[in-house]
Amino acid sequence: MTEQGEATTTVTTTTTTTKVQIHHTRIMLPDFLQTINLKHVKLGYHYLISNLFTLCLLPLIIITLIQVSKTDFHYLWLHLQYNLLTILTCSAFLVFGLTVFAFTRPRVIYLLDYSCFRPADNLKAPFRSFMEHSRLTGDFDESSLEFQRKILMRAGLGEETYVPEAMHSVPPRPSMTAARAEAKEVMFGALDNLFQNTKLKPKDIGILVVNCSLFNPTPSLSAMIVNKYKLRGNILSFNLGGMGCSAGVIAVDLAKDLLQVHRNTYAVVVSTENITQNWYFGKKKSMLIPNCLFRVGCSAVLLSNKSSDRKRAKYRLVHVVRTHCGADDKAFRCVYQEQDDAGKTGVSLSKDLMAIAGGALKTNITTLGPLVLPISEQLLFFTTLLMKLFKADVKPYIPDFKLALDHFCIHAGGRAVIDELEKNLQLLPVHVEASRMTLHRFGNTSSSSIWYELAYMEAKWRIRKGNMVWQIAFGSGFKCNSAVWEALCNVNPSPNGPWHDCIDKYPVDLAI
Repeated sequence: MTEQGEATTTVTTTTTTTKVQIHHTRIMLPDFLQTINLKHVKLGYHYLISNLFTLCLLPLIIITLIQVSKTDFHYLWLHLQYNLLTILTCSAFLVFGLTVFAFTRPRVIYLLDYSCFRPADNLKAPFRSFMEHSRLTGDFDESSLEFQRKILMRAGLGEETYVPEAMHSVPPRPSMTAARAEAKEVMFGALDNLFQNTKLKPKDIGILVVNCSLFNPTPSLSAMIVNKYKLRGNILSFNLGGMGCSAGVIAVDLAKDLLQVHRNTYAVVVSTENITQNWYFGKKKSMLIPNCLFRVGCSAVLLSNKSSDRKRAKYRLVHVVRTHCGADDKAFRCVYQEQDDAGKTGVSLSKDLMAIAGGALKTNITTLGPLVLPISEQLLFFTTLLMKLFKADVKPYIPDFKLALDHFCIHAGGRAVIDELEKNLQLLPVHVEASRMTLHRFGNTSSSSIWYELAYMEAKWRIRKGNMVWQIAFGSGFKCNSAVWEALCNVNPSPNGPWHDCIDKYPVDLAI
């Protein structure tokens, strides 16, 4: 009897458990299905709209093939024999049209390789050394020192960023000679590595574009490079100044336009900023911020318009979109080089900077969106725009750029800039990882920062063939510029890259 009772109890318990499990399944199933529906309905919508043309064309192709199969080809051949003149005329027009197209179509611009300068370890500026050095200069009061300390702690920079050699001296030595030495060290360092990696002879360069916003000596920085590498006498040389942190994209755009005209040649774009003569030694807080953000850096990029270079190229340039908001007075003055009340020169950052940057970004992506976004996203955006015009109470639709772009190189201007773009573009932490880590390791290197970010992604082996990379930068004026590249292969990191001996340490936890 006891054994039977125990058996009965076991069965009852098992049945009860089964009922509970079924009960829980019935409760959770609708939520699960709802999640599946929301996710897959949108994916299905994007797939349907993106392939709508193919789906509509397929029935026409089938009907055409059926009709062709019924055609009497012998009769067709006899008909063509008696219309030889028509055939020759059509053929001539076809050959002429193809020839015109071949000679007038835009040349494809290839990025063969690039190099980012890595300063020597003795130029590192840990927070403690930075603050102690600032105190020893005697130019800052306690309020200014405390302000700089707070900026350093919150800006997203790490302990291994670099400042130029002249700033390590006590007192600092911001002379023209020291500024020239900094410019030569970073530019020649990046170029030497680029020439070594690509095996390119300097004499083969036909176009040289250099951009540096705040340091523009005579002879120019581009002339320094021509003199150093003994570049040929007919080289097209350009030196861009005063164009801010987005000048790297502007320089690429200029090189692209020149490569459309001058065929079968190479262009080198050098992007840098000079800190030595632009350190601020005053007490105005809006002008102290650049001291805490900007650090030493430089990039050198090799571009080509030769079709034979496609096999060895890393990327091809797809789009460049430039937005200039300088017509607005607030935008024009939000990043402004001036003198304070004591006559000391520095760059002042306006409190309206983030709002102005947001407006410039909105204009830029409105132009870029139709060029890169799938038609499904464009329809959703256009629909909400029409509803807004008719006074409908709907939120503006933010296009999902992740559907068209795989990697994002956001200018490492500061933690606030990266946070704002991550929020506005609805990006995931992995999409802004390269920007945050570049800011942490190298600081704000101005126009070259987007190349340090791309180097980070390559060092992490994330760039695969067909991936689309979006570089976006902001600069004084006020400007927002974008460049979109397509990877032509599974991209390997270049030798002696800026991350080659430290990539395993990243990403690091940036929680304050």
